[in-house]
Amino acid sequence: MTDETGGEAPEAPEQDEGVDPVKSLENRVAELEKELQYSAAEMVNVRQRAAKERSEAMRYGGMSMALRMLPLVDSLEKALAASDGEGSEALGEGVRLTLEGARAALEAEGVSQIDVESSFDPTKMEAIATVPVPEGAVAGSVIEVVEVGYMYHDRVLRAARVIVAEGE
Repeated sequence: MTDETGGEAPEAPEQDEGVDPVKSLENRVAELEKELQYSAAEMVNVRQRAAKERSEAMRYGGMSMALRMLPLVDSLEKALAASDGEGSEALGEGVRLTLEGARAALEAEGVSQIDVESSFDPTKMEAIATVPVPEGAVAGSVIEVVEVGYMYHDRVLRAARVIVAEGE
C-alpha cells in the first residue's frame, strides 16, 4: 500500500491474537493509578519531613549561640566566687546581677542546667576521674561536679564533668 506521497504507508501495529486490548489497557490504567498513589504518598512524606526539619531548625537553631555563651556564664560564676569575702561588695553585686541576667536569657532560649543527681548518668555526664568509694557513698555515685552541664531543650548542650566513686 502506498500513501499520497508515494511512500509506503505505515501498517497498523500487529496485535497478539490472544491478548484482549481492553484488558491490556485496564492493566495499564491500574499500573498508572498505583504509581499515582505512590507519588501522592511520597509527596505527603516529603512535606512532613520538611515540616519536621523546619520545626527542628527553629527549635535548635540557637544551639551554637548558647554553646558559645556557656564560657561567659562560667567566668561570671568564677568571678562571683572570687569576689565573695573581699571588700568590694558593689563589684560582687554587679557580677551577680550580670550572671542572673545571662542565666535568665539562656533559660528563655531553652537552656537549662543539668541536675546532677547522686548516681552517674553517662547520657548527660562525663566522668573525668574516679575515686575509691568514700565512706557513706555508693559505687557509681557522683562525688564532685567539676564543670556544670547544660541541656538545650531535650538535647545535651554540654555534658556535666564529674568525679565518680568507682566500684570494687
